[in-house]
Order: sequence, then structure tokens, then C-alpha cells
Amino acid sequence: MRVSEIFYSLQGEGFLAGLPSIFIRLAGCPLRCKWCDTKYAWDRTAGAHYTIDKILQTVQQWPCDFVVITGGEPMINSDLPQLVKKLKDLEKHITIETAGIAYIPDLPCDLMSISPKLSNSTPEDPALAEIHEDSRLDLAVLRELIDNYNYQLKFVVDSPKDMPEIRQTIEQIENVDSKKVMLMPQAVTRDELLAKSPMVADLCKQTGFAFSQRLQILLWNGRRGK
Repeated sequence: MRVSEIFYSLQGEGFLAGLPSIFIRLAGCPLRCKWCDTKYAWDRTAGAHYTIDKILQTVQQWPCDFVVITGGEPMINSDLPQLVKKLKDLEKHITIETAGIAYIPDLPCDLMSISPKLSNSTPEDPALAEIHEDSRLDLAVLRELIDNYNYQLKFVVDSPKDMPEIRQTIEQIENVDSKKVMLMPQAVTRDELLAKSPMVADLCKQTGFAFSQRLQILLWNGRRGK
């Protein structure tokens, strides 16, 4: 597998925010979100080649039960089922972070953390925008994921104008549990996060959706490996 990085930190987002976790960042992503803070993981040849045994050995150097498989987009990796099974054999709690654009059945993961990409993610470059728009949202895949996995649904909010699109997306997916929906501020710096958090907090109060913190930005200003 091509691995961009493996590191030990705190889960920064979602309902498990704050828990010490080991992050396995796989390389490769077909999307080109304009505010992506891990562009170094876009290329499928980025990072280093790891055998699954080497990944497991690296994971076991830290005294931690929580493992987060992220990217890039981990669900496009054909070796993901084998990796997840081996991690589960080690009795790890496994979260898979995905944009919800690819489906793999029967993964023994504990949480599918799904972040559908809204139109606010589309890059300004026309060439990149065309690539991105073709694959950023797949309602059929999103339905399969939430029907078959324990999940959380996280939406990145850049402004209150995103809310109609978020509501429409939830309605189109159809069977979303509103208690599993989270809103989080679009931010790549601490200053941005602090500026937008009150706005997102107000939207959460209006909608009943949960607020997702972004601790990796709040604590470390988005520094790589944190």
C-alpha cells in the first residue's frame, strides 16, 4: 500500500474528537477540494510503499486502541479490506474517513466517518473543477454506506449559504439519522477556525445538528503529522 504518513495524535473531528488515535494516511484521492489541507496525499504514488505487516508494526509502537484510516480517499484502495481485518485482529477500534464516493462491503470497521463534498469544495481552476465535479457526490454510494455501517455524516460549512445544499443532500440520501449529522467550519488555519466557529455554532442551534470541532487546526494550526 502507498502510505503518505502514520502518526499518533488526537482525533480532531467528529463525535470521537479528543481521543488519542493512530492515523494511517493512505495516498491517492480523485477529488480536488479547493480547501483540502492534505493535498500532499492526492497522488496515488505519493508517500512510501508499506506492506500491511509494516503498517501493523508501526501502529503497535503506540499504546493506543483507536486507529483512523484516512487519506487521500482510503475507500479507493483495493487492499483496504485486508488492512482493516488485520487491525481488527489486533482489537483496534477502527474509523475510516471517507468522502463517500466509493463503497466496499463488509469492512469490520467501528465507524464510517463520511464527509460529502458540497459545491463549496469545487476549485476555481476549470480543469480541476471538471475532475472534481464529476465525482464529488455519489448519492447511491452514500446510501449504501449509511445503510451498512455505523456512521457519522460531517458537512464542511463555509457560510450560512451552504445550508440549503446540506438539507437537500440529506433529503436526497433519504434515510439519514439527524442525530448523526455534524457541521464543521471550513478552515485551514486557526484564525479561520476561530472566526467561523460562532457562525457554525449558531447554525447547529438552529438545525439541531451537532458541532464538529477541528482540534488539529485549533491546537496545531493544521501542522502536518498532528
